Amino acid sequence: MITNLALSTISPVKRAESHVEYSRALLKSNFLADSRPWVVAYSGGKDSTLVLQLVYELLLSLDSTQRKPVYIVSSDTRVEAPNIESYLEESIAAINRHATTSNLPIHAELIQPAVDQGFWGNLIGKGYPPPTRWFRWCTSKMKIKPVKSAIEDVIRKHGSVILLLGTRTDESISRSQSMNARELSSRMLNPHHEIPNALVLSPISKWTSDEVWEYLFMHNPPPWGESHDFMLDLYRQANGGECPVVVDLNTPSCGGSRFGCWTCTVIKTDKSMESFIENGEAWMKPLNKYRNWLKEIREDDSRRSPVRRDGREGNGPFIASTRKEMLEELLKTEQQVNKRLISDEEIMYIQSIWSNDFDVFDSALRIAEKYGREPWLTLNTL
Repeated sequence: MITNLALSTISPVKRAESHVEYSRALLKSNFLADSRPWVVAYSGGKDSTLVLQLVYELLLSLDSTQRKPVYIVSSDTRVEAPNIESYLEESIAAINRHATTSNLPIHAELIQPAVDQGFWGNLIGKGYPPPTRWFRWCTSKMKIKPVKSAIEDVIRKHGSVILLLGTRTDESISRSQSMNARELSSRMLNPHHEIPNALVLSPISKWTSDEVWEYLFMHNPPPWGESHDFMLDLYRQANGGECPVVVDLNTPSCGGSRFGCWTCTVIKTDKSMESFIENGEAWMKPLNKYRNWLKEIREDDSRRSPVRRDGREGNGPFIASTRKEMLEELLKTEQQVNKRLISDEEIMYIQSIWSNDFDVFDSALRIAEKYGREPWLTLNTL
């Protein structure tokens, strides 16, 4: 067992032979050092899955008197690719089931943005243009706020937390530079720069991608029982990495070959979705078509109001006819893929915005009814 947790004391050769032992020792010493609960940021991708598995294995190895609460937060933006959304839901449910039967103090939760912060409410309801690299309104509304709120809830209950992230210096040069610039304590912790009373621990920061894959292959299934096979297949199909759970604006956005929101228009082409389609997921073609159409109409000034929502002159929100067209095309796409893409709550919210902006005919509800949706009935029964 490694007792000295300073990386600098481990030779490169020793480091290469003992990365698993190092991370296990780092986790155990920090876990037993104080009573702060832990929050594991879990995206369902390889790195966050590895961190979660190491933490889970640690809890199982400890006596019940040594355990303390561990919260698992996973971000569902409401526009995750449907196959990934289903995987996250099933994983969270499996973790909670196993934790309950094993009497482990683990609480896993899938965090969603409030309806007024969601993608469809802002895009179709308020007429926001699809996100660009320069106007990426989605990251703050759909990822940062919900996750920060969940972490702050834990802090209010316990006073402070340690947040575990699956960040690695091997991911990119910029990531390596930003991680190496952090000032770490003797316990390899650093304060979160946006969440007071939260300390950050990156237990696999020095692992390589090959080491991550090797551990997941060799320790499959994980302790909570769900196989890693589906996740591994997702990577093979998407030929890329996962979107991280975003807890601040310095976390890189998804892009390129990463799989995240199927509606993402920040990137030029969604390589991961195209890879999914090429590798047998042909049902996703309508999703990619709708996403590409959103990117196309974003550049059409004739679809935009000449006045912004704050009253200033300039390219404003989408005009009424385009907002209606976006909802209709979305519900048409929903029927084509036979998967729910927008919730009843979001449709009702869109109608409330339209009623305030331009609509006196309940147009959103009429469009929804045309495609077999009756959101007012669902919400009235809640």
